[in-house]
Amino acid sequence: MRDLTVAGTDSIPAVKADWASGLLEMTGDSYPENAFELYQPVIDWIEAYLAADQRPLSLRLTLLYLNTSSIRALIDILDLLETAHQGGRAVSVVWLYEPENEGVANLAEEFREDYTFPFEVVAQDR
Repeated sequence: MRDLTVAGTDSIPAVKADWASGLLEMTGDSYPENAFELYQPVIDWIEAYLAADQRPLSLRLTLLYLNTSSIRALIDILDLLETAHQGGRAVSVVWLYEPENEGVANLAEEFREDYTFPFEVVAQDR
């Protein structure tokens, strides 16, 4: 498998998936017209990575805004990580947010409460 890169726009987060390091990063706003079109390649990449070997997978999120369909896609992604974690795989999430963005901080905290793998929610300065 190879790396996955999606250039970000005003409505689409930048996505960078590095196969060698096992790091998947998503940064920016997420309110695409078709969330499936955006997130399916990400889900495919995660599934391929998790199936390939037993190396850890880290997800680093710096998402500023998510619409409902993006939240659904993110749940699918986090569910994949939870299944892998339940199977003994090392997975983790770090969600960075700007301190003044309480909506995203609350969303990230809600997600964190729903999963058992290591999940950090971290305020970051600009």
